[in-house]
Amino acid sequence: MIYWLAEGISIEETSGGAFLVASRPLRMLRLNPALVKMLQRMEAAGLQPKSVAEKKVLETLHKGGFVERRWQGLPELEQLPRVSIIIPVKDRAADLYNCLTSLQRLDYPQKLLEIIVVDDGSSDATPQVAEELGALVIKSGAVGGGPALARNQGAAVARGEILAFIDSDCTAAEDWLSDLLPGFNDEKLAAIGGWVDGMHHGSALDRYEAVMSSLNLGRRELSGGAGGDTFYLPSCNLLVRKKAFAAAGGFRAELHVGEDVDLTWRLRDAGWKIQYLPSGTVYHAHRSKTWPFMKRRFDYGTSEGMLQQLHPVRGKKLPLPPMLTAILLLLALSVLSLSMLPVPFAGLLLLFDSCLTRRKMQKQGLPLSFGKIFAARGRAVGSLGYYLGYHLLRYYLLPMLLSAILYPPAGLLLLAIVSGVGLVDHQVRQVRLDLPRFYLFYLLEQLAYGAGVFWGCFRLKNFASYRLDLSKA
Repeated sequence: MIYWLAEGISIEETSGGAFLVASRPLRMLRLNPALVKMLQRMEAAGLQPKSVAEKKVLETLHKGGFVERRWQGLPELEQLPRVSIIIPVKDRAADLYNCLTSLQRLDYPQKLLEIIVVDDGSSDATPQVAEELGALVIKSGAVGGGPALARNQGAAVARGEILAFIDSDCTAAEDWLSDLLPGFNDEKLAAIGGWVDGMHHGSALDRYEAVMSSLNLGRRELSGGAGGDTFYLPSCNLLVRKKAFAAAGGFRAELHVGEDVDLTWRLRDAGWKIQYLPSGTVYHAHRSKTWPFMKRRFDYGTSEGMLQQLHPVRGKKLPLPPMLTAILLLLALSVLSLSMLPVPFAGLLLLFDSCLTRRKMQKQGLPLSFGKIFAARGRAVGSLGYYLGYHLLRYYLLPMLLSAILYPPAGLLLLAIVSGVGLVDHQVRQVRLDLPRFYLFYLLEQLAYGAGVFWGCFRLKNFASYRLDLSKA
C-alpha cells in the first residue's frame, strides 16, 4: 500500500507546533515531530509504510480523510486466489456474448478463473451462447426468479475463494480483477466493489447515466464497517469472500431490487468491512430511453421501505451545526419573504462564526488568516446547503412543486435549490452534458425515485424511510 497526502491537505508548521490542515471542511490535527518527518517523506513522493505501527497511523489518517492510498499490485502467481465469476441472466444472448468475451481478455490467469452462468429460465439462445464460450451453465430452478436467487445458485456450486459478481448486460475491463483483488490482503475485508462506467456514450442520457447512475459510487475511495450509515456496494461489480458470503446466507432471494444493499449491510453488521475503489472498471449498458430510465429509478426507490424494515438501525444522518444552520435558514427566509432584510443578519452570523473558529484555532497554536477561515466557513455553509437541498429534492420534490404553484416565492427557493445542488453534482461528477439537458434528467430522476420511495413505503404502511436524523454536529 502506498499513501500520499489527499488533495486540499497541507502541513502547517508554526511556533506553536505542526499541524495537518484540511481546507474542505476546515479542520486540523496536531502532529508530533516523528509524524511530521513521516508526512514530509510522503509529501515528496508518496510513502510505503516500513512497519506495522506506521501502517496503523497512516490508516487512521486515511479514515480521517487526510491521506489517500493506492493498492500495490497482485502477489506472485502461487499466491493468487481462485475466482468464481457469477453471471445471472435471462433472455440476453447478445449481451451475454459481449460479457463473456470481455472476461476472456482479463489480465488474470485463466486457469484460476471459473465462469458460472446461471440461467433464470431463458427462452432464447442464452444457454447455448454461454456453453459455446466455455462457461459452466446451471439453472436457477425458476423462470424469472430474479438475480438474487440466480446468484445464490451460482455461489452454491462455485469453487473459488472469491466470488466475483457481474451482470449479463455488463462487460469488464482487462484489469477488473487485478485492480480490486489486492484489497483482500486485508483479512477483515469481506467485499470490494469498483467503478461502474457507462458502456455507451452516444446519447445525452447515456452520458448522464455514465456517472450519475446509482451504480457509480463516485471518484473517491469509500469504506465501511459497523455503524448506522447507508454505504453499500452494487452487485454488478462486486467481489466477495465466499466464506463471508456463505456465513451471511447470501442474497435474500425474495428481493428483486435492493438485494445488494441488503447483503453488504448484513456483512457489515456481522463485523466485516466493505470497500469501494474508483477503479476495477465494469461497463454497464444503462437504459438509454427516458421512460425505462425513470422506471428503473422508481424501482430503486421502492426498495427503501423494505430495506428500512430489514435494517432499522441504518438511516439518513445529517449533522446540523447550529450557527451554519441558522445562516441557511436566514437565506431561505430571504427568498421566501422576497426581502433582503435577513441577508445582512446571515452575513453577521458568518462573521461571528468565523471569529469563533479563528479564536479556537489560535488557542491551539495555529494562526490561520481570517480570510482563509472566513472562506472555509462559507464553503461549510454551502456544503450543508447542498446536503439539505439534495435530501429535499430526492424525497420531497413533488410537494415542493405543488407548494411553488400555491405560493410562487416557494418556487424561487426551489429554483435556487435545484440550480445549486444540480450544479454541484454536474461539476463534481464531471458530467459530459450541457446544463439544460442535465437539469432535465436530474429532475426526472428525483421525481421518479421519490415517487418510488413513497409507493414502496405506502405498500408497507411504514414511512420510516423519510426519517432524517438531524443531530448536532
